[in-house]
Amino acid sequence: MIKDYFLNEIETAIEKAVKDNKLGEMKEYAPGTLSTERPKNPDFGDFAINVSSLARFAKMAPPMIANTILEYVNKDDNDYTVIAGFINFKAGKKLLVNSIKEIFEKDKNYGKPENVKTEKIILEYVSANPTGPFHIGHGRWAAMGSVLANLLKFYGHEVYQEFYINDAGSQINKLGNSLAIRVRQQLGEDIDFPTDEVERKNFYPGDYLIPVAKKYIEINKLTSLAPCGRGNEGEGYLDVKKLSDFAKAEMERLQKELLENFRVHFDNFYSELTLHKSGKVDECVQKLKDSGKIYQKDGADWFKSSDYGDDQDRVIKKADGSNTYLTADIAYHIDKLERGFDRMINIWGADHHGYVARVKASIEALGYDPNKLEILLGQLVNLVINGNEVRMGKRKNMVTLDDLIDEVGVDATRFWMSMRNIDTTLDFDIELAKTNSDENPVFYVQYAHARACSILRNAVEEKLNTETGETTPAPLTKAELDEIINNYSPETILPTLDTAKKLILKLEEYKSMIKTSAETRQVYTICRYVQELASEFHSFYNANRVISDDKEMMKARLALVIAVKKVLNNALDILAVTAPERM
Repeated sequence: MIKDYFLNEIETAIEKAVKDNKLGEMKEYAPGTLSTERPKNPDFGDFAINVSSLARFAKMAPPMIANTILEYVNKDDNDYTVIAGFINFKAGKKLLVNSIKEIFEKDKNYGKPENVKTEKIILEYVSANPTGPFHIGHGRWAAMGSVLANLLKFYGHEVYQEFYINDAGSQINKLGNSLAIRVRQQLGEDIDFPTDEVERKNFYPGDYLIPVAKKYIEINKLTSLAPCGRGNEGEGYLDVKKLSDFAKAEMERLQKELLENFRVHFDNFYSELTLHKSGKVDECVQKLKDSGKIYQKDGADWFKSSDYGDDQDRVIKKADGSNTYLTADIAYHIDKLERGFDRMINIWGADHHGYVARVKASIEALGYDPNKLEILLGQLVNLVINGNEVRMGKRKNMVTLDDLIDEVGVDATRFWMSMRNIDTTLDFDIELAKTNSDENPVFYVQYAHARACSILRNAVEEKLNTETGETTPAPLTKAELDEIINNYSPETILPTLDTAKKLILKLEEYKSMIKTSAETRQVYTICRYVQELASEFHSFYNANRVISDDKEMMKARLALVIAVKKVLNNALDILAVTAPERM
């Protein structure tokens, strides 16, 4: 990376100056003390380093320190200037040319860091109850989780994606009872869900169970139900356990189909129910008891989570003998560690904020490193229609992820869901997401890729004069364009360096963006980057004629177009957003 090259040059120069006793009273320098930044005024340079912090060691004025350091820097190709305590740097031809060369050489691997300490990571996200369709909040976690998985894989990690099915609680019984009502309705019985608000909470009254009821009736060949409620199914009796299992299976099937359509691919769907049946939950509770981490109070079992940083102790087994949600979660995370994962990353909603400390406490109490667990807490999504925020649940046709995808498409949904920091509430403007305009970020980026493809097509196509019927030869032969693509020479880019520097630096920035995004677990930075690259490319295109009579200049600019196309394609691939060749 150019900024790393600059930093390395300055740090090497500092070490030499210290060795020669040229930096006053400074006797040593610890690499990593300084960092690069972008000057507020781009005329000053491409990058800058503030060396003022060295003044307290050198007992010298910052400008004198900066000028002394530059005495030890080779300035043959790059430009260095000093303003106050800042050393400003402008990349020379060699660095710019080589940065484009690297894009051609590495192609799909461009931006992939070398010598990375890789980890075996389990990434858990979405993990919804199998009781109904995904809402748009689930869509945000699905998009961001899958992009993060793609990013971490590209970075070099081994990533295992898991969906934790919350199928062990009372909600599955509620689902079965709800389906029973829908089945009875379909068979002509005058029955409905309770109107009392408290009682209604024990059911799922959504219309989405109606087609499930019809399917259940068809499969089981039910025709009527006697009012007595006794006997076999079809004779007045509905088996709630059978209904629950059927409804759960249908919900899971629909959820998995939607995830695949949304380009989200899990390696495993882990059932909480199987966790309980395996005995792992009881085993974890027993281990906590044996180690003295459990005490009884008011008939319940309490975990001493406050000993490990939690703000209070937590109940893990209620007085009635039933487990709390925390109990299974403890066993689930221990199971992850016992499966050999180096790191666990979970994406949870912000309402789970208070849950983080207690889960980490349980991991530590059972003898594991709590720092192996990372929790990414995310804010939810606000739907915006015609400039107005829509309250969830009030607009019947726009509350599920499926509906949203039908409305705006997979590409737009994935991009919009990923383009804000996870800890920021996302305003999803549905009308804007559907428009073919520069204001729609996903269209703007995809159009940049399509424009690059169009330029490359035009470079090798004959032009037909519709008035005379005559054709003009193509600016380049297919063989000449292939030569640029497949046998790129660094000198090709030289004629356009003066007009393309900003675009080249933005292309080169891809490498540092990938590194920072992977290390900070942020994916919105990829969306921001491709928008900025698209902007630079559109500006370059509008200011410079790519296809022209100057063949050497044309080849230089076509090489840039190819580089832009490659980098946009790579970034969109991580986002799992298509890179269209025509729009």
